[in-house]
Parts: sequence; structure tokens; C-alpha cells
Amino acid sequence: MKRRIGIYSLILVILIYIPTGCKQKESKSTISVSGAFALYPLAVKWAEEYQKLHPEVTIDISAGGAGKGMTDVLSGMVDLAMFSRSVSPEEVQKGAWFIAVSRDAVLPMVSAKNPHLVALKARGVTQTEFTDIFINKKITEWNQLTAKAGHDKINVFTRSDACGAAEMWGKYLGKNQESIEGLGVFGDPGISDAVKNDPLGIGYNNVIYAFDIKSRKPYPGVDVLPIDLNGNGRMDADENFYSSLDSVMLAIRDGKYPSPPARDLYLISKGAPVKESIRAFLEWILTDGQKYVNEAGYVQLKPNQIESEKAKIK
Repeated sequence: MKRRIGIYSLILVILIYIPTGCKQKESKSTISVSGAFALYPLAVKWAEEYQKLHPEVTIDISAGGAGKGMTDVLSGMVDLAMFSRSVSPEEVQKGAWFIAVSRDAVLPMVSAKNPHLVALKARGVTQTEFTDIFINKKITEWNQLTAKAGHDKINVFTRSDACGAAEMWGKYLGKNQESIEGLGVFGDPGISDAVKNDPLGIGYNNVIYAFDIKSRKPYPGVDVLPIDLNGNGRMDADENFYSSLDSVMLAIRDGKYPSPPARDLYLISKGAPVKESIRAFLEWILTDGQKYVNEAGYVQLKPNQIESEKAKIK
């Protein structure tokens, strides 16, 4: 009888220590992200690479504009917001905690079929002239810039969604998004398509929507309208860095391209993140994840800024 009880006890011990299904399942964690079109392609790249290393983490990302991202994160609908303008004191008071993760810029865009393109790229357009196109409506025809005979109306496109690109372009012109005149179009892809399909159109796009990541050249059908930085009526060699994505990135990094519309890009949470999976993802972005920034068409933060952003997480 004692022997039988001993056998039963041994079987019970064995059953207790055999893992169910031979292997314990890892606990899954989901990180939800929404917001700026500007940061969306890089955030997707980061998510893809991070999930390869951490299959137990699922990262869901959607783009809808910086304003939507801020609304979503402060209301608790998402864990993180992608943001493409400075965070205001009012947003901080509402709980916005943020770190910078990369840098890019907003570029003025025209159709590659613009009949004045050759002259425009030779002379550039000054900040004052851009203001008179987008804000004051004093320049309403392309012929006013190129002195070419005719009356080719400038068709202005702006963003209809609350977004960092419009806010930064407005700041460059001395105003804000609400001050920009023009036909409202949703999102970076919408602006790009509108300008591409209108030879007399003008708009503005984040860098990654202006240049093809593979060819490093402007997307077919669109071109960057260069800024005449010194206002001398021609594009000097040190101003003319728009031929490729890499030359534009260098100009942003070195401060040759003005800020605004160059700016830092942010990830935001409501309060400092407590969830360990979120903290780990943010720390990875500021360390190993930085190697994907340049190849994705963005500008890396400087080393001292990366260290200060990492300190915020710790």
C-alpha cells in the first residue's frame, strides 16, 4: 500500500513540473501609436525591426496628423503620439510627456510640369515671396516671379488637417497654420498628389514625401521649389542642395536649411511612460534604432541630444 502511494506521489510531481504544451507562452504586449504623417514611415520601420527582435510585442501604428495624435494620446486612446512640431506649454499642462527621436523639415513643392520651373529653380523664391504667396496673397501669378509674359495663376494647396507640417511652414512665414491661404487637402500624400496633378500648383511636404527613399531623388511628377536664402535673386552653390535626399539631409543637419521649417520630431505619451514595453521600445529607438534614421530619409539627432532624451526615460 505504501509503495502504491509512493508511485502516485511521483507521478503527481512529474505532472506538476511538465510545462503545458511543452513550452510556456510568452506574454504578449501591444503598443498603439498614432499621429504625424511626418514621422509615420520611420515609426513603421522602427516597429518592423523592433518586432523582429521582440516577437512578444505588437506595435500598431496609424497616421492622421500631429493634432490627431496629440488628441488620441491625451485622451488615452493610444500609448504614443507621433508629433512634428514643438509641444506647447498648454499641452504639457494636460499631461504631454515627450522625447525627440529624429529631425526633418518641410519643403515647398511644385509640379514637375510647371511651365516656369527652370526659371524658378535658377532664381529661387525668398521667404518674403513665399509669405506673399501663402499668407498675403500679393503674389498670385507665377509670372510675377519669373517676369515671363502671361497670367499663370498660382494654385495654392495647404493642409486641411491639424498638422505639424502646416504649423512649421506657417511659422517660417511668420504666422501659423490658420493663416495659410489655399485649398485644404488632407495629409502629405494628398498635398503631393494635388501638386503633381496641377502644373500651376504649389504646396509643401515633409521631406520623406518629397523624395523617393530608393532613388533619393524627388518623386516623379513633383519637384522642390528652392529657397533663395540670401535674397539675391539667384540660387548660389551653397544654397542649392535640393538635387537629392542626402544633400537635403546634410543641409538640415548642418543648419543650412532654415529652422523652422526644419524641426525635431517627437514621440509623446500622457505622463512619463510606466509600461515597461513602452519604455524598452523608446530606449531602443534612441540607441540601436538610430541606425535606421538616415536610411529611412531622416536626420539623426546629435549625440548630446540623444543622451539628454534617454535621460528623460530613465
